[in-house]
Amino acid sequence: MAQSLDDISRQLKKRHRKSARMKWLSMSALIAAGAFLLFFLADMLIKGLPAFQQAYIEIEVDYSERAAELPLAAVEAEYRELVSRGYLRLIPGRMAEDDSLLGTKQTEWVLADDAVDQHLKGRKSRLKDKQVAVVERMVEEGRAELRFNTGFFTNGDSKLPEMAGLASAAIGSVLVLIVTLAFAFPVGVMTAVYLEEFAPDNRFTRFLEININNLAAIPSILFGLLGLAIFINFFGAPRSSALAGGLTLGLMTLPIIIITSRAALRAVPDSIRQAAYGVGATRWQTVRDHVLPLSMPGILTGSIIGLAQALGETAPLIIIGMIAYIPDAPGSFTQAATVLPAQIFTWAGMPESAYVERTAAGILVLLSVLITLNATAVYLRKKFEHRW
Repeated sequence: MAQSLDDISRQLKKRHRKSARMKWLSMSALIAAGAFLLFFLADMLIKGLPAFQQAYIEIEVDYSERAAELPLAAVEAEYRELVSRGYLRLIPGRMAEDDSLLGTKQTEWVLADDAVDQHLKGRKSRLKDKQVAVVERMVEEGRAELRFNTGFFTNGDSKLPEMAGLASAAIGSVLVLIVTLAFAFPVGVMTAVYLEEFAPDNRFTRFLEININNLAAIPSILFGLLGLAIFINFFGAPRSSALAGGLTLGLMTLPIIIITSRAALRAVPDSIRQAAYGVGATRWQTVRDHVLPLSMPGILTGSIIGLAQALGETAPLIIIGMIAYIPDAPGSFTQAATVLPAQIFTWAGMPESAYVERTAAGILVLLSVLITLNATAVYLRKKFEHRW
């Protein structure tokens, strides 16, 4: 029986209402996700920006013979607990390097203790009332102030919050990424070339494709167990080293590079291959001289995204020992090292309140690096992509 116009009109209105509800639900989900992201960034900025400033105080330092043996003697008793213990430990070394300091008194701006730093930033500190009065007097006299925290970018990790920095973790991250790229990129690209251009379509290759796709989805901590078993226990790579960490992250990055590289190779039109075959090129010459260069922008994009994901990983590196306390930057791929996410994880577990802002600041630095890598991938894709 034919439907009347009224029935059709009611059905259309019902469809339009469903469509409108779906539209508003989708927009609500998008707004909620955006609001959460903004809340997260705002929270990190509020907590992390103070870490880019550090308290310094101006005091008189007595470079005496007694101070060479007992660094506390270099500072008047009134200021001893306000000065960073890390700075006091450096005094004997400075006197050994510069003999002209011995027997002199110098008025210097020195690194303050983390309690002074927290007090100047308006936060609760462990300073006693008498010490607070001294700090306030120094502020009024212009002898206590907050300066840009260069040590956050030039120092390694430290048990003293005011001296803790990201330098050793940043260098460790660079070394790990170099190993990851050197291992995963050629192996991943060549695997993709074989599977896409040379491998026959049979059960074995289909089995490989299924397992590569599955590897891209398994928890990253399992790659840490695999790296521990293969690279450290079997091949004897140094534990906690950039070599072991880079190879472990290389295993984790391989499926991403293979999948994105295959997609880039598949995007090259068959007419390019047929034209090369038509002028007598072999299959390898066709891939090497035509298909691979044309697909390289997509391959690079996928590789950079894979490296960005590897840079943000912590779980597999914890398994192989890269969560250790590393105050000095590694000088080679086989020395003990840590990475930015592991350093942030370590600071997050510290009891001192000054580490809270350093944890947030480390997250901001890591986010900046990840955003830069992803922006580079987008730029390369837009600049070198081919439209067929």
